[in-house]
Amino acid sequence: MRILIISDIHANITALEAVINDAPAIDEVWCLGDLVGYGPDPNECINHLKSLPKLSCVLGNHDAALLGRIDINTFNRDARLSSEWTSSVITSENLGFLQSLPEKILKDSVTLAHGSPRNPIWEYLMDLYTATINFNHFDTPFCFVGHTHLPLSFLMKDDGTTQKISWELINADINIILENRMIINPGSVGQPRDQDSRAAYAIFNTETNIWEARRVDYDIASVQQRIFANGLPERHALRLIDGW
Repeated sequence: MRILIISDIHANITALEAVINDAPAIDEVWCLGDLVGYGPDPNECINHLKSLPKLSCVLGNHDAALLGRIDINTFNRDARLSSEWTSSVITSENLGFLQSLPEKILKDSVTLAHGSPRNPIWEYLMDLYTATINFNHFDTPFCFVGHTHLPLSFLMKDDGTTQKISWELINADINIILENRMIINPGSVGQPRDQDSRAAYAIFNTETNIWEARRVDYDIASVQQRIFANGLPERHALRLIDGW
């Protein structure tokens, strides 16, 4: 099967639609959380996501904050303002959809989580030490995560006597054969932070274990206009241009 892997949409319907239109034919959609936060289109994104075929989706930290499961005072000022605004516009139906999302999903060969398998909501996987610990917290060959907004992978190689963990940022438009044990992140659809403003996503082939990293341009200016029109923090509009 060919699976569309998306994460960190962050209420950016323009980026989400660009990804859906750019993706090849798929059998399922796996979403790694953070449907809301930062962006101006929370209801539009959730509505579109719910319409996608055979969707599996986990809860992200911004989704959890909207549900009151995380104290928004742990967010920075701009993130708090965005969460407060989102809570004022989200529909009851879409709030119920977020409430139905699990923190972790197990597939045949893949564990899905937003942050990490150890702490699915909050933990960032950005360094070898943290990644090494997390390999002990899932039993499947692969774990797919989001949260950092960075397309990157952690690979564990075990020769029977020693284990070696390596990591790399994933460039766009390349194919990776997933091997041994790996933790891998597709990057962010709605707010990339790897100095590439294009929406990031991946296609995973469950038969060949090939991970296809993909990027697509979208109309950033229109998203910025909606951010300004809704009185959301300026920083969340400006950072879209340079992907930070």
